[in-house]
Amino acid sequence: MRRILFLLAAFFFLISCAPPQTDLPPQPIPLTPFLTSTSAPLQTPGGLVAPLTPLPSPTPFTYTVQEGDTLSEIAERFRVSLDDLQAANPEINANAMSVGQVLKIPSNPDNPSGEPTPTPAPFTVEQIECYPTIDKGMWCFVLAHNDLNDMLENVSAQVTLVDSNNATLATQTALLPLNILPPNASLPLSIFFQPEIPFDAKPQVQILTAIQLLPNDERYIPATVNNALVQVGAEGHSAQVSGLVLSQSQAATANQVWVAATVYDEEGRVVGVRRWESNASLPPGGSLPFNFLVSSVGGRIARVEFAVEARP
Repeated sequence: MRRILFLLAAFFFLISCAPPQTDLPPQPIPLTPFLTSTSAPLQTPGGLVAPLTPLPSPTPFTYTVQEGDTLSEIAERFRVSLDDLQAANPEINANAMSVGQVLKIPSNPDNPSGEPTPTPAPFTVEQIECYPTIDKGMWCFVLAHNDLNDMLENVSAQVTLVDSNNATLATQTALLPLNILPPNASLPLSIFFQPEIPFDAKPQVQILTAIQLLPNDERYIPATVNNALVQVGAEGHSAQVSGLVLSQSQAATANQVWVAATVYDEEGRVVGVRRWESNASLPPGGSLPFNFLVSSVGGRIARVEFAVEARP
């Protein structure tokens, strides 16, 4: 009996001296990756394509005659010779052009297609960014910078998505949110690719068109954005923007006013863009308020930049 009691006492003693039981380490939980950019910011235009033969514009390039236009001025605007312009439009009387007539702009002589595609005015591609969407679509932004002191018009680029073997998945033309790229300014050309686009698709970009406008082009009224206010939402993926468009003309009324808001993340990558259009005229020397929401398709919003276009 004593032996049994002794063994029981030793057993309870050992239990009381044993270290407390520790919990097992937590099992890892599978994580779903957040949809992020498929390309790192490009300090140099590494995604630009420069083939031996230039691509034609997707449609023949034309120009509609405006009031006050002359054939020589149009030739200078599009950087083509007057003889080539007249040869491309033999039915046009240079001394009796009508407002609304459509001119064909002759092509670059090196263009084997023969389609009207004027040589693009130079501009810099600062970055190329693409963002997959939940439904397997993809947004792409090509940030263009105008290094000139004159406006650029009709800026476009062809964006081609390729797979890991460089096989073409889809091709579309990306456009600016405005008709113009202001002097010494940046704006993104954007395009959305419909599903199904692979998550790891990579963009290739080729410049198609860009026209350097003559100073004081009467089709555009000088205007600026003033008192801009940006209120970023708590989640960081949307921002309410507001401000004033100020006319810098003392003579012309703008009946079409557009404001473009470009959204950047903390690393300076374009993550969104939106255009606001007015429902009211902008009188000479007057102002016009704007207020709209802009969103990010990538990271959190760090800053918003504005550009404005005003037309009679």
